[in-house]
Amino acid sequence: MRLTLLRFARLNPSVKELRLHLCQTGEESKGVRDFVNTRYVQLKRDNPSLPILVRECSGVQPRVWARYGKLGKEKSVTLTNATAEDVSKHIEQLGKAQ
Repeated sequence: MRLTLLRFARLNPSVKELRLHLCQTGEESKGVRDFVNTRYVQLKRDNPSLPILVRECSGVQPRVWARYGKLGKEKSVTLTNATAEDVSKHIEQLGKAQ
C-alpha cells in the first residue's frame, strides 16, 4: 500500500489543480469517498502546493479533473463504480499527462 501512495509524489509539475466530484451517498461514488477518507492526506502531503478540491453534490457522476499549465487545459476521467485503488491509478495517469 505504501508504494501506491509514494507514486503521488511524482505528479507532473504541469498539473496545476486536481478536482474530485462525487456524491455523498451514491453507491457509484463509494470508491471516491473511500479514496478521500484513506488517501487524500498522503496525496496532499506529497503535493503540498497543489490545490486539490473535493466537490460533493447529490446525484453527480463521480469524476476526477486535472488542470494543466497556464492555458487551463483540462482532462477528466469518469470514476463511476471505481475502487479507491482505481482512483489512485487514474490520478497517477493524469499526473503524468500534460
